[in-house]
Amino acid sequence: MLLIKNGTIKTMAGEDLENGCVLIDDNGKIAYVGTNVPEIDGMTVIDAEGRLVTPGCVEAHCHIGVSTSKMRWEGADSNEKSDPITPQMRAIDGINPIDETFSLAIQHGVTSACTGPGSANVVGGTFAAIKLVGKRVDDMVIKNPVAMKCAFGENPKGFFGQSGKAPVTRMATAAMLRELLFKANRYLADKEKGKEPAFDMKLEAMIPVLKKEIPLKAHAHQADDIFTAIRIAKEFDVNLTLDHCTEGSLIAEDLAKEGYPAFVGPSFGSKSKIELANKTFATPGDLHKAGVPISIITDAPVTPLERLTLCAALAMNAGLPYDEAWRAITINPARQTGIGDRVGSLELGKDGDVVIWNNDPLTTIGADAYITVVDGQIVYGAQNCTA
Repeated sequence: MLLIKNGTIKTMAGEDLENGCVLIDDNGKIAYVGTNVPEIDGMTVIDAEGRLVTPGCVEAHCHIGVSTSKMRWEGADSNEKSDPITPQMRAIDGINPIDETFSLAIQHGVTSACTGPGSANVVGGTFAAIKLVGKRVDDMVIKNPVAMKCAFGENPKGFFGQSGKAPVTRMATAAMLRELLFKANRYLADKEKGKEPAFDMKLEAMIPVLKKEIPLKAHAHQADDIFTAIRIAKEFDVNLTLDHCTEGSLIAEDLAKEGYPAFVGPSFGSKSKIELANKTFATPGDLHKAGVPISIITDAPVTPLERLTLCAALAMNAGLPYDEAWRAITINPARQTGIGDRVGSLELGKDGDVVIWNNDPLTTIGADAYITVVDGQIVYGAQNCTA
């Protein structure tokens, strides 16, 4: 068993606890959150000494392990550029967990991430939610799949359109997605009626989307692209997340009425494309104020995943309330990606993913983890505990 005591505990499930403790059982699950747990023989004890204790941070949208830290040709597996429609691609088949970006994320308190294909394709394939500790992705999966990636705006038409191949325009991107959904609907209907349509890997991959088991994960920066994503989701009655949502501030009231989660970012860095002209760290605060459920993302490697807390801090500095900034990198992304039963808060029965911070990373630039715990195992900072 592992006991963390004397911490300032931000549970993300209720009130903060002063001089609190977290007990994790031998199965790596949280057994108690509160005060006054007696120490017993054989228990590993960590004295947080008043430090901030939080759940492990959760990234809702990145490409860790699929796009590696060595971004040469052989390290770039995030876009299957042979075809603009590739829903049959699966992130788990492209993730390399033995990449330095995983250990860097752990050192900075990020313990779970949703990772998958990039945005060159109109439909790129499925994302997976994984823990960031391990050597074999099969053992790291929290949930697979969690979403089907699709993309609007400059990326699909920019990549394929340069060679004269569809999509050349935003209209073509929408039309190609619609065509896939139409065909998948017909394919599913035939199967449910007992017919035996010719096997189609692409259409099979879309069935969980049509059944609302996973959402479309829509890469969309501009307001018009965001509305196109919503239009198509409504047209086919499928679930949706709005990823990037760069111009969300301009349409915040509309998005609040629609109710789809917004995964905002990457807000750090240059405005490298026309559709990023209105990029600002104020967007998370503006969307939250309007009532839009938000998470903050890095889109790693665009912004390194270990800088997730920095992105939350900058959003806080631009108007997002402190507690909401913490929610935007813990419980919100966990719930909005369908893994909130496992991670994102310190609650009885959840995975024992806990971070003890040297300093509060939302108020202290450069603060990293003092100790990081994943599934009840100390994976960083082991020298700081006693058995």
